[in-house]
Amino acid sequence: MKFYEYSYPSRRSVVMSRHAMVASSQPLAVEAAIHVLRNGGNAIDAAVTATAMLSVVEPMSTGLGGDCFALMYIAKEHRLFALNGSGRAPSYASADDLIRQGLTHIPAESPHSVTVPGALHGLVQCLERFGTITLDQVLAPAIECAESGFPVSELAAQQWSRAACKLSRHAESARVYLPHGRAPRPGEVFRNPELAHTLRRIAHHGITAFYQGDIGHAIAASVQHLGGSLTLNDLQAHRSDWVEPITTCYRGHDVVELPPNTQGLLALMALNIVEGFPLTQMGHHSVDYLHSLIEAMKLALTDAQTYIADPDEPLPLSKLISKSYAQTRRTQIHPTQPLIPATLPPYSGDTAYVAVVDEQRNVVSMISSVYKLFGAGITVPGTGLVLQNRGACFTLEPNHPNRLGPGKRPYHTIIPAMMLRKGRPWACFGIVGGMMQAQAHLQVISNLVDFDMNPQAALDAPRFRILESGQLALEKGITADVQKQLAARGHRLTPNAAEEGFGGGQLIIISNDVLLGASDPRKDGCAIGY
Repeated sequence: MKFYEYSYPSRRSVVMSRHAMVASSQPLAVEAAIHVLRNGGNAIDAAVTATAMLSVVEPMSTGLGGDCFALMYIAKEHRLFALNGSGRAPSYASADDLIRQGLTHIPAESPHSVTVPGALHGLVQCLERFGTITLDQVLAPAIECAESGFPVSELAAQQWSRAACKLSRHAESARVYLPHGRAPRPGEVFRNPELAHTLRRIAHHGITAFYQGDIGHAIAASVQHLGGSLTLNDLQAHRSDWVEPITTCYRGHDVVELPPNTQGLLALMALNIVEGFPLTQMGHHSVDYLHSLIEAMKLALTDAQTYIADPDEPLPLSKLISKSYAQTRRTQIHPTQPLIPATLPPYSGDTAYVAVVDEQRNVVSMISSVYKLFGAGITVPGTGLVLQNRGACFTLEPNHPNRLGPGKRPYHTIIPAMMLRKGRPWACFGIVGGMMQAQAHLQVISNLVDFDMNPQAALDAPRFRILESGQLALEKGITADVQKQLAARGHRLTPNAAEEGFGGGQLIIISNDVLLGASDPRKDGCAIGY
């Protein structure tokens, strides 16, 4: 692993410790998790605590009105566990009804985009199965922070401001999240006493208060009032699922993702394709290197749009992640021409992620989201809860496996990940940013494996992003000469690359008895260890 190489602008050092480590996009969430670990809690306790705190301090990205997924390595069992904590469409959801209303897609700011919030149930499932502390202990830091207030961090304030128009369309959202008629500015203290009250009720009464009690009634009523079909029965029927992770071997490293309905499959397919190219010999960010990764990702994206859907939909999973299928797809890549068009669905979203490793070497990769900034923009009256708009990821296209239907789970962009060496966790990571997530997994893994970068450099390195339009965005740091060569090969470069989101990652490497942590400078966060 290479150190002392500061090729990228953050110049952050790798955070190193021996005992435990947490990395996330908000220092307050990291500090809360570290406190849990120092007081005898394990990685699961810490991850759930951090995620609860993120719902308070990064409300545009995540919250109990959204979904969650988790990968957990339990050291005493020498085994990986995966949890799908995503919510389902209402039992009365109907693509045909929406088409009759004149819709061609599900509007992201409509009540039709609201699916059952799965995050709380998923977090509690993780805590009850593997945690060591109680729900009220987990929620205590978030309750205190929501009640007393917190200074809004720089990038969070920027995102908050971008969502101001959405929030202003709903009186309750504007009242709660636009104090003084605007988004909070960096350093301003924001308080959310109604969210604190909601969290306190959950801490005292458990998740039944959310899925069956007054909170559930309020969630269903707020959606129905706006014309949606979510009911209390939908919330009562919700469950999280323990699922088998999916994996592929990339140059001796086992890369682990969650199966559909997440897009983790997309990252594995792209890795399988690029494994057949001599990326190290090509040189990092050379035109050949970038062309190979871009074209592989386009192929994987095409397959993802075809296959990724509700877990109950039939899927040729073993075929799609096989090396033979990757070889077939690899032959379709022309060495100098971008022959594969790619137009993506508008799956650009905002997410919060936390990585935790504890002293026993339990490892947790946990991700949660309300999808787009402040979800559907709908705040449940009296609760401070923002509802996700993950239902916008369904299609209305007839006969498509991801078509909206009663009780179905939509295509999900959020993906926690790990990498294993000889069956033991070596890297715990996640990169937020909607459809950027799988694209960033590909690039960060290549940085680590093909170019032996340390974790901070692997996150700092500039990235490409294939956009919804099929255009290619290149982050600052990829040389003008390489950009010209890509354009000459036929890649359609966007002139506004600086405006595109290139994700925000957190990464912990477990190297013998030392933990090496990194936090993406594209976010407000940090890695802390002891």
